[in-house]
Amino acid sequence: MPPPVAAPTALEQELLRLAGQVPDPELPMISLAELGVLRGIRVTGPGRVQVELTPTWTGCPAMDAMASDITGVLHGAGMAEVAVRTVLSPAWSTDAISAEGRRKLAEAGVAPPRPQTFGGPAGSAPVPVDLAIRCPHCGSTDTRLLSRFSSTACKSLRRCESCREPFDHFKEV
Repeated sequence: MPPPVAAPTALEQELLRLAGQVPDPELPMISLAELGVLRGIRVTGPGRVQVELTPTWTGCPAMDAMASDITGVLHGAGMAEVAVRTVLSPAWSTDAISAEGRRKLAEAGVAPPRPQTFGGPAGSAPVPVDLAIRCPHCGSTDTRLLSRFSSTACKSLRRCESCREPFDHFKEV
């Protein structure tokens, strides 16, 4: 049985808050906390901290930028040594994006990912959900896939058939 995890200290909570405010390098309208990739922070000694970060996609090219940005913020908060560790389990999914992150994506013209599952009654298994992709410009669900890939691997390019505007859609994982 693994040892119990200690509750985060006030310093760890503050460092987590600061690191969580770092904007995603590919989607700067949302923070790493809102994206759900910042898994935890642990102070390992005086001026030393370990950060756990989970990539959104295997081989995500933004991981180095995220680690660098977090390191800069935590150095600014007095941490002399910052170690950023990649954590792959549990795997990240788009369900980790917060409601605020989804709102900010849509506000910036990026259709947020659809929920992957609907949690039924307590104790029941999740039920897969197939929802239409809503246009972030006019709200129509009459949208069409133009390309499976857009400016980044995590987004597809779509067009709204109602307002005719193209838009990115953050793909579900």
